[in-house]
Amino acid sequence: MIDKIVASVASALDGIKDGSTVLIGGFGAVGQPDTLIEGLIEQGAKDLTVIANNAGAGRVGLAKLMEAGRVRKIICSFPRSAGSVVFEDLFKAGKLALEIVPQGTLAERLRAAGAGVAAFYTPTAYGTKLAENKEVREIGGRHYVLEYALPGDVALVEAWQADRWGNCSYRASGRNFNPVMAMAGKLTIVQTRHVAALGALDPEAIVTPGIFVDRVVHIPEPTAGS
Repeated sequence: MIDKIVASVASALDGIKDGSTVLIGGFGAVGQPDTLIEGLIEQGAKDLTVIANNAGAGRVGLAKLMEAGRVRKIICSFPRSAGSVVFEDLFKAGKLALEIVPQGTLAERLRAAGAGVAAFYTPTAYGTKLAENKEVREIGGRHYVLEYALPGDVALVEAWQADRWGNCSYRASGRNFNPVMAMAGKLTIVQTRHVAALGALDPEAIVTPGIFVDRVVHIPEPTAGS
């Protein structure tokens, strides 16, 4: 019987090694798997390369992971945003490496990793500093930059609903980067607000098929006053 639901966050994160490349879903705080990130801090893996849309805000979630000194490098589109104090302090101090990737290119590099595409050409960033030292090719009279896929050793994803096979659906904008990161991770771990009975999810609403998911942990919606 296939059952990918695990009993605890610690069980979900078991085996993540130092030096891993970790994909973290979300768009800012929306759809970010904060409980899994908190668990990763407790788990202790360090020297991580994190791939995310943002570089965290405040001192929670991804920012907290960086502040704990666990992140060696971050690959993202928007390192600076409202409240990104942790990133700015670490970067200025030379304690955090940064690679900026245009948002559409970031999404496509992740999607390519999940689809088994090693690299692709895009006109985005041609003629800018982001294209320095990258292969450029002229196709049809237009210049394109070669970009490589971005696979991860681990993907941390937040879903709205999941079943025991790992089929996942998302709620509204919480979908964002989570599906492409789920596909691009060698080990994909999902925190879900709700667990659905097998067969209860509308097949048309399943965005991430269970074939891409390895572990699921149930993180219920907080109750009022908690």
